[in-house]
Amino acid sequence: MTIRLRFAPSPTGRLHVGNVRTALMNWLFGLGQGGQVLLRIDDTDLVRSTKAFEQGIEDDLKWLGLNWAERANQSDRFAEYEKAAAKLKANGLLYPCYESEEELDRKRKIQQATGKPPVYDRAALKLSESERAKLEAEGRKPHWRFKLSGARKEWTDLVRGDQSIDTASLSDPVLIREDGGFLYTLPSVVDDIDFAITHIARGEDHVTNSGVQIEIFEALGANAPEMGHFPLLVGADGGALSKRIGSLSVQDLRDEGYEPVAVLSHLAKIGTSDPVEARDSVATLAAEFDFSKIGRAPARFDPEELKRVNAAVLHGLEYDAVRERLNALGADRGEAFWNAIRANLSLLPDVRQWAQIVDGPIEPVVPDAAFAAAAAELLPTGGYDMQSWSAFTNAVKAKTGAKGKALFMPLRQALTGLDHGPEMAALFPLIGEEKARKRLLGQAA
Repeated sequence: MTIRLRFAPSPTGRLHVGNVRTALMNWLFGLGQGGQVLLRIDDTDLVRSTKAFEQGIEDDLKWLGLNWAERANQSDRFAEYEKAAAKLKANGLLYPCYESEEELDRKRKIQQATGKPPVYDRAALKLSESERAKLEAEGRKPHWRFKLSGARKEWTDLVRGDQSIDTASLSDPVLIREDGGFLYTLPSVVDDIDFAITHIARGEDHVTNSGVQIEIFEALGANAPEMGHFPLLVGADGGALSKRIGSLSVQDLRDEGYEPVAVLSHLAKIGTSDPVEARDSVATLAAEFDFSKIGRAPARFDPEELKRVNAAVLHGLEYDAVRERLNALGADRGEAFWNAIRANLSLLPDVRQWAQIVDGPIEPVVPDAAFAAAAAELLPTGGYDMQSWSAFTNAVKAKTGAKGKALFMPLRQALTGLDHGPEMAALFPLIGEEKARKRLLGQAA
């Protein structure tokens, strides 16, 4: 049996970190099992779905390195959903209801006021043919509900272990709206059957839906796929991400300069028993993936931790791997430059700051003009190499008596305008004699 999973985003917006984590769980399990992932575009909402968002989803997945084996649009498959609906109607499992939203809301309030669960009372099943005809003559159009069995549905969840849902405690779900549009549940089940999906990995907010969907699978003559429901993402403080999720889109992370493998490493490891550390590829993440490692507590998405992981990725990149991107940023100053500054980067665009420090002009920081002027007189002449900094500082130390921080900090501040940064032995040759002399003398250079 070929393992087949699916990722099913709606093209009504760009992918955000919550979407990506769901996608990643599917890809990592699928790759680890030698399986395949279907990209299913859930575009049954023809009003809100756009081709621009659809293309954006594809672009984001490709940037992340999540490549799908097959692709489908639900908007191309309405005929298949109609066939499934006709079968359910013929078997008495999909029935028309005529209550308005206001009437349903009133029923729920009465049930709650009398201590009853707000479950649909199936009043529509008691309507006669003539009563239905009268309602339709009045202009009412039915929505269609799936008739649940009232049985307990059980499955062994890949994350949560043994699970069960008592469908008697649920309202019969609406599968088709008054306007004839399909809600998510029926098309999803039909697609899972037709595309031979064997495993479903998704957030735990779908656990209750699983009991309903298992019954629909059975009603259509199919077995439900295996399922795994993992905890949702929360913020670093444990609070909901929902208010900030729009600023955590893949597009924004890419524009800010995050590395795709850093985003994947962070999302793959948070909420698991593995340490949250950078990995080198999707393949490595897949080899380490196991549903049993996922904890039951919500996974905390921490932007600062993501930045730390991203920094670790950058620090390990060789010059040839980033040369084109450095050039695109206008900050390619050669391999020696990259090797000098990469350990001080959190995001690749930070490289511009160090290119500016090397190229100038910068405003030097000179807290002790006499000390800096004395140092300027001791600058080596000609080309500099990795030994030049040591020779220079030893000469300054011998002449001024300064040592330790009192020696190195004012020199760094004058030469870079900062009190932190890359090793000066590597940076000094890149700055060169002319700019170093001007900066030590307090001149912008």
